[in-house]
Amino acid sequence: MTSPQDASGAAADATPEASALADAASFAGVPDEFQRLWTPHRMAYIRAGADAMRADCPFCAAPGKDDADGLIVHRGRTAYVLLNLFPYNSGHLLVCPYRHIATYDQATDEEVAEIGELTQTAMRVLRHVSRCEGFNIGMNQGSVAGAGVDEHLHQHVVPRWGSDANFFPIIAKTKALPQLLGEVREAVAHAWPAD
Repeated sequence: MTSPQDASGAAADATPEASALADAASFAGVPDEFQRLWTPHRMAYIRAGADAMRADCPFCAAPGKDDADGLIVHRGRTAYVLLNLFPYNSGHLLVCPYRHIATYDQATDEEVAEIGELTQTAMRVLRHVSRCEGFNIGMNQGSVAGAGVDEHLHQHVVPRWGSDANFFPIIAKTKALPQLLGEVREAVAHAWPAD
């Protein structure tokens, strides 16, 4: 988007918003047909490396933070719900027991019941907030099954839309996310029903 210019080349529209915009064609470099997908939040994951998730359990650390910093949308009695820091889709939630257990068969009856209740509520909230059309729900048990954090049980609740998949995940190993995590956390936490 460009602003009309006067004879001197200065922007004719002097509003702060207009003066903050610049025509990308005037930037250094050679224009090409590629679109850039900027994902600076991924740099924390890249810099930390794979071992960072093994050194400190992120699911044990999250409840000790405030909700915004921990990406927590709801705290229950034996389990809680938080946003996935590296989501597959916007609104990708995780339901975790507070206890540091690795597999579903180690959960108590109370934990199993609350994980189920929180998963159902997460689905209802995501339908309301994001108008999703379906879900992927599941647990990866152990690193061989694809668990990124295999020592702490967590259930994925991934909202899906008919148009959410394209060539990026398949060819470029990239996922386009239209909302920032903080915005999603605030919307989901605000819509979560009071106990």
